[in-house]
Amino acid sequence: MDNWDEIRTAYQVARLGTVSGAAEALGVHHATVIRHIDALEGQLGVKLFQRHARGYTPTEAGHDLMRVAQTTDDQFQQLEGRIRGRGNDVSGELLVTSLVAFAPLMIGALTSFQRDYPQVVARYLTDDRVFRLEYGEAHVALRAGSQPDEPDNVVQAFTPQQIGLYASRAYVAENGMPDGLEALKTHRFVAHDNPEGRAPFQRWLRANIPYEQVVFRSTDSRVMEGAVIAGAGIGFFGEREASLHPDLVQVMPPQPEWASPLWLVTHVDLHRTAKVQAFLKHLKTYAGEESSR
Repeated sequence: MDNWDEIRTAYQVARLGTVSGAAEALGVHHATVIRHIDALEGQLGVKLFQRHARGYTPTEAGHDLMRVAQTTDDQFQQLEGRIRGRGNDVSGELLVTSLVAFAPLMIGALTSFQRDYPQVVARYLTDDRVFRLEYGEAHVALRAGSQPDEPDNVVQAFTPQQIGLYASRAYVAENGMPDGLEALKTHRFVAHDNPEGRAPFQRWLRANIPYEQVVFRSTDSRVMEGAVIAGAGIGFFGEREASLHPDLVQVMPPQPEWASPLWLVTHVDLHRTAKVQAFLKHLKTYAGEESSR
């Protein structure tokens, strides 16, 4: 099978469910779509779609083809992103990824970067999964934890995030300010739903605070931060993020064992491009200025 145009047409029909929708997405006449589908079914010797009054529904074979075509289409788009990222000017899409916990830092850095380079379109994706830079899923990734060891990536140490324990003023007014570790053990806590989490501060919490005192649990850092601000209990915040919420008070200052190493990761093919180098320099400067405030 060597006709990608026909496979792409079938994929669009399966995705959109109609010949007209596929024709519009591809910028071709609807007769071309029908001709491609007929030719592809003839070549494969199997029906890819059930035709009905509302449009086209993929058969089992059609679903199989759609999955393969989806993967291929995604890879083409990723390749396009990598090729575009190799330019010598600082413009176009800049795709940055990190955990959502680093959003306050990244949003500020990307916004100020765009002031310097207004032709840049910022795409900032947050997810717990590790984005694969070798497939063009990101230009720059900020990762926490052990040092990444993918062979084709360039890894640079980044300013570690200082983590402290915080509570809302309302919580402290109602429950008092703990004056030490023993007092902390009687307070209510907000933390990750998985007590076996690998974050250094999570390990400290597991070792020092009875888990039944963790009365508000979530898998989303935004939810946990919101719960602390709302007064549900004491919880961990990065110092930078905590400073954005005047209603928070520091219960315990950052401890060395709570800090998680941070890493800036780029792919070797894109590391030296003007856009990536400009953003790396800007991010390091921005983070340094923020930490000194």
